[in-house]
Amino acid sequence: MLNAMFQTRNFRKLAPVAVIAAVLGGSSYAAFDHFAKPDTISTWVNATPVVKTRMGEKPGENTAMIPADFTYASQKATAAVVHIKSTLKPERTVSQMEVPDAFKDFFGDRNPFEQQAPQGRGEKPQATGSGVIINPDGYIVTNNHVIQGAESLEVTLSDKRTFKAKVIGSDPNTDIALIQIDAKNLPSLAFGNSEGVKVGQWVLAVGNPYNLTSTVTAGIVSAKGRNINILSENAKAPVESFIQTDAAVNPGNSGGALVNLNGELIGINTAIASQTGSFAGYSFAVPSSIAHKVVEDISKFGTVQRGYLGVGISEVDGAKVKSYDLKVSEGVRVESFADQSAAKEAGVKIGDVITKIDGQMIESVPQLQEAIAQHKPNDKVNLMVNRDGVEKAITVSLKGSAGNTSENAGKAATLDKLGIELQDLSNKAKKEIGVEQGVQVSQIFAGKIRQGTDMEEGFVITRIDNKPVTSVAEAIKILSDKKGGVMIEGVYPGKPETQYYAVGL
Repeated sequence: MLNAMFQTRNFRKLAPVAVIAAVLGGSSYAAFDHFAKPDTISTWVNATPVVKTRMGEKPGENTAMIPADFTYASQKATAAVVHIKSTLKPERTVSQMEVPDAFKDFFGDRNPFEQQAPQGRGEKPQATGSGVIINPDGYIVTNNHVIQGAESLEVTLSDKRTFKAKVIGSDPNTDIALIQIDAKNLPSLAFGNSEGVKVGQWVLAVGNPYNLTSTVTAGIVSAKGRNINILSENAKAPVESFIQTDAAVNPGNSGGALVNLNGELIGINTAIASQTGSFAGYSFAVPSSIAHKVVEDISKFGTVQRGYLGVGISEVDGAKVKSYDLKVSEGVRVESFADQSAAKEAGVKIGDVITKIDGQMIESVPQLQEAIAQHKPNDKVNLMVNRDGVEKAITVSLKGSAGNTSENAGKAATLDKLGIELQDLSNKAKKEIGVEQGVQVSQIFAGKIRQGTDMEEGFVITRIDNKPVTSVAEAIKILSDKKGGVMIEGVYPGKPETQYYAVGL
């Protein structure tokens, strides 16, 4: 999915920057005074950072132009950037699947997977990418698409040591994952303040393109808040507010570091805009404000605790200003509300234009998504809305994805971890399918179901670990109490054979 190229309406192809093949062999920026000595003057010349060294008696006379030195940030970043090799799970036919030991009590000596598909043997393809050590105890942040579907992970440090890694958790909605290796006292990078990043400032991209270790490229931030629609296929509620740069990024850079000139981690390199799959001028990074929140939640809770306003929005432009007689030309307009919308309950109305969140100017949908993605259910955010020309401050207590507060968000997060949406069946639908009870899988996105099984949308779950499932609420309750292996039993409409899927929680 994410390993493929993506076509946009601007004829560009957008691709993640991991290599996939079958068995492939703070906020400070441009702080040049940090490098300058007392007898130098720091300045910008022709959009290139230079240091004017005094050669004459007066500043500015007979000066030599010396390019700014990127070595400090480069040395700091390369020590903390790792190479990741993922051995992917082979494409298994159903007949090759065995009942895990944890589930054999359900079937005795019978293997429910036998003789349901032709025999075959899958290859084990590999993927390569990058990661960033963010904690001396071996915690590494990378992209979800680098580790997705991995059977095993091998991490190579900058000093050439290799370790097996385990996945702590991942979030398809932001394409961020957290893994860990068994090592201590490692060099690490601190998260910087991506909100303070300015368009035009210099940044470095550090990673392992084409299996070339510790490669550093320089460029500038060319835009912020970019939505390139690269996550929508694999994510339930994608959050895209990328930092766009012209630092050269190529396949293998996925999960690598985007740092400022102080060596602070301001983004995780994720995708490139290209006709060929190689760098062609633009690259995109998940800002640290989002990545930091995701890995913090994963490390504390095992999954991302994301708060929602519960609104449908669109960007304000000239056409909307004229059509709706808006009194403000920047912001996002509230078009609709979700069920149990937190914003609606707080007093937001359709037609309101959200101009600020917690004092931060909001000029686009990605900006709003980035601001809200930093919060969890029950967090309070302060909105400034323009309603018919009058500014109004509204405090909103955020909810979970299904209108839940934090108490119930953990249960809903179980479905997010599995990567499925469920819906209840009417009595008529049960009769037509030929089941007495069950819930239907209405959507499958990135998660454990897609990663570890071949379940398809439309599947009707009738039992979980031999317990009858009569409603979505009951399915969530059963799954929320589970740890380890889970056996899911059910049928497909129009197919009488019972199907079984084993997943781990």
